[in-house]
Amino acid sequence: MNGPGNWLWTRIRRFVANWPVAEDPNPAVRRMVAANMATPAKAHVVLVGDADDEVRAGLVGQIARLAPGLSAYEKDRVKRITYQVLERLARDQVVRVRQILAEALKDVAQAPPELIRRLAQDVETVVCSPVLEYSPVLTDEDLLEIIASTTVSQGALAAISRRANVGEPVADAIADTDSEEAIAALLANPSAQIREDTLDRLVERAPAFGSWHMPLVYRPRLHSCAVTRLACFVADNLLQALTHRQDLDPATALELTRVVHSRIEAEGTRSAPAPLPGTEPHAIPATPWEEADAASDNSWRRDLIEAYNRAKVLREAGRLTEADLVKATTTDDELFLAAGLAVLAGVAPAMVLAVIDSRSAKAVMALSWKAGLSAAFGARLQVALARIPPAAVLRPTEEGGYPMSESEMEWQVELFE
Repeated sequence: MNGPGNWLWTRIRRFVANWPVAEDPNPAVRRMVAANMATPAKAHVVLVGDADDEVRAGLVGQIARLAPGLSAYEKDRVKRITYQVLERLARDQVVRVRQILAEALKDVAQAPPELIRRLAQDVETVVCSPVLEYSPVLTDEDLLEIIASTTVSQGALAAISRRANVGEPVADAIADTDSEEAIAALLANPSAQIREDTLDRLVERAPAFGSWHMPLVYRPRLHSCAVTRLACFVADNLLQALTHRQDLDPATALELTRVVHSRIEAEGTRSAPAPLPGTEPHAIPATPWEEADAASDNSWRRDLIEAYNRAKVLREAGRLTEADLVKATTTDDELFLAAGLAVLAGVAPAMVLAVIDSRSAKAVMALSWKAGLSAAFGARLQVALARIPPAAVLRPTEEGGYPMSESEMEWQVELFE
C-alpha cells in the first residue's frame, strides 16, 4: 500500500498481533484503532479511557454494535468487558460522546435496559431525547419516573410526547406538567392515547397557549364539546379548518355553526368604530326575512325563488349589473337584490339570506366580493339589506378596495356555504 498514510496502516497491522498499539502516542493511530472492527475487547478497555475525545467518540460506533443482548451480569469475560466499556461511555464527561452513544442505541430493541435508562435520565437534552423518543426498551414505568423527576428538562418531556403510541398514563402525566412544549407535542402526536377528560382539561387551558391551538384543531376524534369550545378562541384560519372536519356529526356541525356565527357577530361589533354623537341606534331593525318569519308568512320564500329565476334571465341578457342592484337598493326591492346577489355570486339564495341574517359586516362584504361587485357597493349593501348601523359598517380602503384579504373573504363565503 502506497501513500502518506502507510505508516498508520503499518502500526494498525502490527496491532493485530500486539494490542498495546491502542496506547500509541499518536492520537491518529489510536483513532483508527478505535474505529477498527477487528479491535479486540481488551483494547476497548484502554481506548475508553483515552484522553482524546475523538478516540472515545470513534469507539462508540464499534462498541454499540455489540450492545444487543448484553446485561450487567454477564458471565462471559469478553461480554462483561464490552458491557463495562459501554457503561463508561454512557458516563463520559464529554456530551458528544454520550450523544453518539444515545443515537446509536435509540432504536435497538435488545439494548441493555440499565444503559438505556442511564441515557434517558441524562441531564443533557441532546443525549436523553433520542432514547426517550424512540427506545422500545423503556417502559411506561420508566417514563413516568422520568416525568416525575425534578430535573427533567422541557426537551426531554417533549421527546416523550413524540413517542409512538404514548399510553394513557404517560399522556396524563405529560398533561399535568407545566410544559407548553411537551403538551403541544403530545397533542400533535396522532398515536398518543389521550383520555377525553384529559383533553377537556387541555382545551380549557388552551386559550393561554397558542402553540396548542393547531394540534388541537387537527386532533383526531375530537368530541362535540371540545369542538365548540375551540371555536370560541382559535384564529380564523384554524376556525376554518375546524369547520371542515369530516368527523362532525350533524348536531355538532349545527352547534359549531351557531358558535361561529355568534363569534363573527361579536368580533364585528368589537371592531366597529364608536358611533358619532346623536347617531346611536335605539334598536336594530329586523331584516325582511326575520319580519316574514315572525309573521309566519312563507309567501316571501316563493317570491324569492321567482326573483332568483328572473335574475338569472336578466344576467343572461346582460341586464344584471351593479347599477341594476344599486337601483334595487333605492326602490327597496330587497327580494330582487338578494336574488341578484345569489346569481352573480353563484350561490344559493338561502346562503345569501344566512349572510344577511348574520348581520356580519365582514360576511356581507365577502358576498359582494364573491358577486364581483365593488367594495363601495358592499358597504351600501350592509345598510340596505343587512340593516347594519352606519357606525358599524365596514368601509372600503382609501384606494376603494376591499378592506379584507381575498383568502379571508373566501373563508367567509365558504363558512356560510
